Amino acid sequence: MSFDTFNLNRQLLNAVAEAGYEAPTPIQEQAIPLILQGHDVLGIAQTGTGKTAAYLLPLLMRIKYAQGQNARALILAPTRELVMQIAEAVAELGRYTDLRHVSLYGGLGPKTQIENLQKGVDIIVATPGRFLDLYLRGEIITKQLQTLILDEADKMMDMGFMPQINRILEVIPRKRQNLLFSATFPPKVERLAGDFLEDPLRVEVTPQATTAEKVEQVIYEVPNFRTKINLLEYLLQSSEEMARVMVFVRSKETAENIYKFLKRKVLGENDIRVIHANKGQNTRINAMETFKEGNVRVLVATDVAARGLDVIQVSHVVNFDVPLIYEDYVHRIGRTGRANHTGHAMTFVTIADEYHIAKIEKIIRMTVPRAAIPAAVEQPDTPFDERQEMLREIDNQRRREDPDFKGAFHEKKNKKAISTASKKTTKKAVSSPKSRSGASKGSWSKNRKK
Repeated sequence: MSFDTFNLNRQLLNAVAEAGYEAPTPIQEQAIPLILQGHDVLGIAQTGTGKTAAYLLPLLMRIKYAQGQNARALILAPTRELVMQIAEAVAELGRYTDLRHVSLYGGLGPKTQIENLQKGVDIIVATPGRFLDLYLRGEIITKQLQTLILDEADKMMDMGFMPQINRILEVIPRKRQNLLFSATFPPKVERLAGDFLEDPLRVEVTPQATTAEKVEQVIYEVPNFRTKINLLEYLLQSSEEMARVMVFVRSKETAENIYKFLKRKVLGENDIRVIHANKGQNTRINAMETFKEGNVRVLVATDVAARGLDVIQVSHVVNFDVPLIYEDYVHRIGRTGRANHTGHAMTFVTIADEYHIAKIEKIIRMTVPRAAIPAAVEQPDTPFDERQEMLREIDNQRRREDPDFKGAFHEKKNKKAISTASKKTTKKAVSSPKSRSGASKGSWSKNRKK
């Protein structure tokens, strides 16, 4: 199949050709005709499968040209990075049209965004919070909206955007086309689809939560944080194949510490960048652009960048920390193995992470192979405080599975109490024996007196 099959106009076909798209991906083959026919569509496809073009091409075809002052299509995405990526795709695929689009997201003052809206707009790409903020200020008129698209719906649910989405649904026209795209389809997204879509046609090109087929996954079982650092250092120094690497962590503090360590000891200042919530918007944009252009080797990131960063040739993803939102594992490793390239994903797992890995393996329906830590990697003893923290976390995990579980410390205390009681009983029995003649101590005393 070619893109000519969809009867797109010449402007879009020229843009598709210049973008280097040779043939439609499975999600595009199935979704584009249905969207062009006006159906509500529920699309489930893992990241990197071309779903952005799957909804943008029919959208651009349907609205065709600039018209009026107010937007006719609204695309909602969970993060500013994804908003920026979608906006880039709108500009790329709509380059030969006169369609106008505006990106709305937080982290920057709204002045420039308001000015762009006032110039006239056909497509708004926005995070829910910023869209609602500008709507409540009276800067957005919604009565001309004909199409609403929710991209990465599962992530929006995880990030707590449901109240804003419900508020937006109240202020836009009821008669509209709805499209919902998600890499995973947990129950909360299923409920949203039931409320949001009308008689949707479901397009699922791979079973939900399937990891990228071209990504080779491996787990390293590590005893502690210091071993993680040593292993990461070893991998970066010993493998030239790790040419463009994303390192994912849970917290901005960990991201900053790893960045400083690798910059000082391994890579140098010009070969690494870091992005997390405490970084300013311009700093984050510059870091991502530098990484996408191939000018730095390593990007350390929290999950703020797990989606919305479209870099075709990421060679390796390293999960320095196991994600606690299990679907994010799919999105993290989906940064590699894109556009028919092969990729590698490595995950560092402590004893406290085994619980989470088991949940992830259940979601992705596979057991990720384990690999031995190379002999050259130093594995220092686990500090007492770190080990206690991991054991407390294991206790918390067991409580989640068994509400009656009192904790390992409680069990240990009970065992100690039982042991102590047993010893006392034994001691008492030994210290109060019957005499050889079978008389008690009291009887012996009485007899002596007599």
